This record gives sequence, C-alpha cells and structure tokens, in this order.
Amino acid sequence: MVKGWHGWLGTINGVVLITVLLLPLAALTVWAVARRRRAAGTTSAWRTSLADVGIVYGTVPWVWMIMLPGDQAGVVSGRVALVPLRDLLTIFSDGGPLTATVQVVGNLLVFASVGFFAPLRFRALASVPRILALAAGSSILVETAQYVLRLDRVSSVDDVLLNAAGAGLAALASRRWWRAAPDASTDRRPHKRGRHPATIRW
Repeated sequence: MVKGWHGWLGTINGVVLITVLLLPLAALTVWAVARRRRAAGTTSAWRTSLADVGIVYGTVPWVWMIMLPGDQAGVVSGRVALVPLRDLLTIFSDGGPLTATVQVVGNLLVFASVGFFAPLRFRALASVPRILALAAGSSILVETAQYVLRLDRVSSVDDVLLNAAGAGLAALASRRWWRAAPDASTDRRPHKRGRHPATIRW
C-alpha cells in the first residue's frame, strides 16, 4: 500500500503506480499534440507526436527510479564499479537468477524508449551507432549524478553498457519504420498550386 508523498514519489512502487495512472494522460497528450500539428500542416503529425510523448513517458520514470536515494544517502560516499562485467557477475552470484534478471532487464529498459522513438523523430539520430552514443552519454551523466549526489548507489560501468545496449536493441526494433520515414523536423504538407511562397532573388 502506497502512503504519503514519500510512498508515491520516493519508492519504486510509487513511481510505477504513477506511471500507470498517467498512461491515459499520455495518450490524450499524443492526440492533442497530433491534432494541433495536423492543423498546422504537418503530414506526419501522429508519428511525431507519439515519438515525442513516448520518449518522455518511457524514459522519465526509469531515470526517476534509478535516482531514488538509498537508506544511507548523504551519509556514505559514492561507490563506483569501473571494471566491465564484474558488477554483473556479482549480481548473478549473490542475488540469484531472478534478482539478476530483474536488474538486467530494468537497465535495458532505461533508455529503450529513446532508442525506439528518437530515430523516428529526429533524422540526425536515425542510426544505431548514434543511438548507442546518445544512450551511453546519458547513462554516464546519470551514473555521475548518483555519485556526486551521494545517493547510496553504485555507479557502475555495467549499467552504462546495459543502458546503451537496451537503446540500441530498441532502435533495431523500430528500424523498419525510421529507415523509410521522412524527416519529421521538416515534414510539411505541400503548398496548394498558385500559392507557392515568394522566392527571394538576389
């Protein structure tokens, strides 16, 4: 049972419940933004609106959860794990298969929405290597923030690798759409005949 502000905003269960409750609002936002863009002449209004909302809705809750402070936040110094795969092996050996699976899947999903939707929204990001770089850079920022803010969490290179891998896999999953999609940032309906914009002559 979630109780009080801390229960809603300061626990994983609370963040998950808020995310579920906000799903109808996210869907309504997609509809409202798409309608406004269609009125403005954007031909790919639904796709770009879904991508915009999807990036935010699918990323913020995960980042929120991994930035939740531990029991000794502000008391203990930040901890780091800079040797690749060592942290993962420790989780598998100490926590068991279930704990390790939850940990791995959770890290893969942190920037998965960015990997899936960003190439659909921004032509400059329509590349798996660029998505991997973006996710890795964003993950490094999050891990650095955990360390600097002393949140009683381990800043691990394995988290960065898993976050980037999740985004890359999601980008591959949406590749069939973003490879054939027009540039969403400049996509507009064609002008009617006889009403072309004036051309400046020098």
